[in-house]
Amino acid sequence: MLDQATHRLQPLLHDLVSTVLAPTTALSGTDGQIRAAGVQGLFHADARALSQVTLAVDGWEPEAVGHAAQAAGRTRFVSLVRRLGDPIADPTVRVDRTREVTPGRMAELIEIASTATRPVTATVTVDLSCDFAPIELVKSGGTAPPAAASLVPSADGGSLEWRSGRIRVRATGENATVEPHPEAPGDPRGVGGRLRWEISLAPGERVTLRWAAVIDDPDAVVTAPARPLEWSVPEVTADDTRLVRLAARSLEDLRSLRLAEPGEPGDTFLGAGVPWFLTLFGRDSLWAARMLLPLGTDLAASTLRVLARRQGTRVDPATGEAPGKIMHELRRHEHSGGGLRLPAAYYGTIDATPLWIGLLYDAWRWGMPAAQVEPLLPALEAALGWLGDHADPDGDGFLEYIDLTGHGLANQGWKDSGDAVRFHDGRQAEPPIALAEVQGYACAAARQGAALLTAFGRRGAERWLDYAGTMTDRFRARFWVTGPAPGGGFSASVTGREDSYPALALDGAKQPVDSLTSNIGHLLGTGLLSAGEEARVAELLGTPAMSGAFGLRTMSADDVAFSPLSYHCGSVWSHDTAIVLAGLARTGHGRLAADLAQGLLAAAEGFDYRLPELHAGDDRDTVGRPVAYPAACRPQAWSAAAAVTLLHAAVGLYPDVPGGKVLLRPLAGAPLGAVTVRGLRVAGADVTVSIDRSGRAEVTGLPPGLSVEVADGRHAAG
Repeated sequence: MLDQATHRLQPLLHDLVSTVLAPTTALSGTDGQIRAAGVQGLFHADARALSQVTLAVDGWEPEAVGHAAQAAGRTRFVSLVRRLGDPIADPTVRVDRTREVTPGRMAELIEIASTATRPVTATVTVDLSCDFAPIELVKSGGTAPPAAASLVPSADGGSLEWRSGRIRVRATGENATVEPHPEAPGDPRGVGGRLRWEISLAPGERVTLRWAAVIDDPDAVVTAPARPLEWSVPEVTADDTRLVRLAARSLEDLRSLRLAEPGEPGDTFLGAGVPWFLTLFGRDSLWAARMLLPLGTDLAASTLRVLARRQGTRVDPATGEAPGKIMHELRRHEHSGGGLRLPAAYYGTIDATPLWIGLLYDAWRWGMPAAQVEPLLPALEAALGWLGDHADPDGDGFLEYIDLTGHGLANQGWKDSGDAVRFHDGRQAEPPIALAEVQGYACAAARQGAALLTAFGRRGAERWLDYAGTMTDRFRARFWVTGPAPGGGFSASVTGREDSYPALALDGAKQPVDSLTSNIGHLLGTGLLSAGEEARVAELLGTPAMSGAFGLRTMSADDVAFSPLSYHCGSVWSHDTAIVLAGLARTGHGRLAADLAQGLLAAAEGFDYRLPELHAGDDRDTVGRPVAYPAACRPQAWSAAAAVTLLHAAVGLYPDVPGGKVLLRPLAGAPLGAVTVRGLRVAGADVTVSIDRSGRAEVTGLPPGLSVEVADGRHAAG
């Protein structure tokens, strides 16, 4: 049994309500109360500003009856005060509490209404506490020391103010009495204060109370963007109304996750997720921007610029930095917890650099202007340089990683938990690790980089075309394996065998890690596989062991390490499913792509159309509805962006603006049915694509000079 006095557990999130407009987030119970427990609180950037916000009427907490998100940064909570009013079965005193979060501020409007037949008088209080706990301490289950925050007297006595270093939080209540030291116990994690109102309601009357907390945090490394929204908001109609609802909710969540750096507020990127990762993450911000390309290239352009400004320039084992490398994450100070100690600017990622190249290339194809591409070409050349000079330290031709510090990330692909890379028999792979999907990213990035260099008159394309060609040969020789042998283990295989498949990785001894995982789905469309090999990968991904959940499992249910609630060995990640779904759709495996879309839409329905970071990989036919992964971020950028990927795959619009053409490859027929999306954006033009139930495609609004090609012998109009 765990010793609870010494073993701290990460707080759970699945039953909390998040109200966010980055970089500020409120996490509460479903009743709207922010209690002194777990990860509840008002957070700004990576610090907790308020650790308790509890409403009481005559000393009693109202009883919750429901809540609803109303818009980005606004949630309404409805509760009852049954101890007041008429002594009948029907409640006669109701509380509507609307919480609005804006960058650096949280305000609440509390409406108390009475339908009682006699007057109601009551004392309304809001108890507040502050502990300034850093997010990594909260995530590890710890609490801030009592001296972390100090309550200071306000000049006029009409507010509560807390300070810690240069961070300040000030709370005021309209017409409220301020009590710095309430008699009721405050939050044990921080210093408390109270706002109090005396109210009186005649029959049928309503009273409105207001209060707000303002955060001044000059040392935060992220801020609200200065620009308006960087993408179009499409109008979606579909036979499957789940697609419409998911798109609407996801686009609101994406709006709430927009961030910028204080020194460059004009360049927006998406923070990875609430609450643990609401900052710049190379991989996450890149994937989210890539998924949103059908809605415009502005977010992609600014994300590319933000990361290019922080591109590595030197070799530094302590931070993982190397020349040309794209960073992993940015914090205000060293990030410690869970056995990790990461520098404030940390470069421990093997895939962000090829993904940066991929985003630049894809944005260019969608019509990102040459005037925005050209200033990024030196960063492109540096990123390609990292690919050739630093990503393969032992010279075997594959990208690999190892943490040399002993306190960084042991795994540095998107599956970055310590136990993510497992053999079929459950053993953990030893580093250095060369991940399958990263080789695909690198192969694609080399070809994409070569295309950009050629198009803009730069030298060096031949080197990267040769790099991509030799990568495909090496991968085919080393990564493909057969199924487990009768005595255990694996057998190396040439492709073409019916029982062959790409391994998850090569371990430090260059042995293939023979578990079957979703990673191989990321290889689709990268150029690393032949058409026959892609068909084999699609076949494997379509088996019940991989696709039998609400989306694509991260690991096959037939592998020993599989667990539905494993972070990376059996759960379902929305973005992962969407990436693989997109690859299947793009490479002509539309039926399986549509089946995965159905699983993800069923998950969305189960989570009120706000897809979490991940959910359990339980069998869909057995459990009936998705099971939450209890510590998943929600909202989360690439999970919300997965909704746009579903729309994109459904209509199948693939532009090549520099090449003067557009490919249409929609997912025709059941189970998605007819879909129309108005407000896609190609080279700045608003485009509409409609797909009817037969698969007939109609596209309007394309810029002049683009010819339309329809894949698979289908027909189009427009």
